[in-house]
Amino acid sequence: MDILVYSVFNTNGDYMKPVTPLLTVDAIIQHSDGGIVLVKRGHDPFKGSWALPGGFVEVGETCENACLREIREETGLDVKIVCLMGVYSDPKRDPRGHTVSVIYVCETVGGELVGADDAEAAKSFTDLDNLELAFDHAKILKDSGLRSKR
Repeated sequence: MDILVYSVFNTNGDYMKPVTPLLTVDAIIQHSDGGIVLVKRGHDPFKGSWALPGGFVEVGETCENACLREIREETGLDVKIVCLMGVYSDPKRDPRGHTVSVIYVCETVGGELVGADDAEAAKSFTDLDNLELAFDHAKILKDSGLRSKR
């Protein structure tokens, strides 16, 4: 099997780090009350809008661990990852720049739902039909086929 090695060098022959999208994770959490957990964003972009809990993957961190960490930080919940829902990479999905988000479906296993870290609030929604969401999160929820269980 041939392996393609990708390196980028400038005109002086020095290695240059390729410019790539930033990696994020988001979670669709089916709460024990039957609703879907959302957080109210405390910062721009979309300050004050509801969104799926998530955030940036830190260097040296797996996507799965980033998902668990971000959920705990933003919602106070402990969850288990049920499955990988998808990957969203539209360069225009985040006004701050090109991000790629790995989306997980999760269920709660402990903790108490409370907004924390950079989330103003966290809440389980049993009716998502008329809720305007940040980023491409309405599309993600629609694509997932998951709705509240009430």
